[in-house]
Amino acid sequence: MPELAPGLLYFPDYLDRAAQEALAAEIRALVKDAPLFTPAMPRTGKPFSVRMTNCGPLGWVSDREGGYRYQATHPVSGKEWPPMPQRLLRAWEDLAAYPDPPEACLVNFYGPEARMGLHQDRDEADFSAPVLSVSLGDSCLFRYGGQERSGRTRSLKLHSGDVVVIGGASRLCFHGVDRILPGTSTLLANEGRINLTLRRVTRAT
Repeated sequence: MPELAPGLLYFPDYLDRAAQEALAAEIRALVKDAPLFTPAMPRTGKPFSVRMTNCGPLGWVSDREGGYRYQATHPVSGKEWPPMPQRLLRAWEDLAAYPDPPEACLVNFYGPEARMGLHQDRDEADFSAPVLSVSLGDSCLFRYGGQERSGRTRSLKLHSGDVVVIGGASRLCFHGVDRILPGTSTLLANEGRINLTLRRVTRAT
């Protein structure tokens, strides 16, 4: 279990191939209930390069009018988000070292040209809970740094089945995805990467 930085933990090959296939099937099923949508940047309305959905009691959304936020319903259908797969809840119990369960799981789909700029995950009420990130499909170049956007950064290739836990002193570190490496996995029917990030949104009881 390499520690990339204090509180930033890397678990390579946490999910074996069979577990990856089972989880990918569960994600396909929940996308039928909560279809992928394209979030937009606050103020500018510029669309993200990733498509996304959520599962669990809450889901993260972003649009021009309301900005970044969590809500209990899908922004297009108005339906409640589907339940979180038990496989993900077990990963949280195993790796998060936090007493309460996650309340949101963001499902981000990266096509071959998608990326995610450096950002902090800071829309939650309690930063003592980590963010747990699961990779499925094509590998990506993951970039991480400190708590200043202009600070030094490092990069790491994340592969299908890898898990990263962003917590402790690194809970508010800047991080992002520079690029996807198409054709590096046969897990998904088409090229691309699915990233699942589990978060605790409200304060622990």
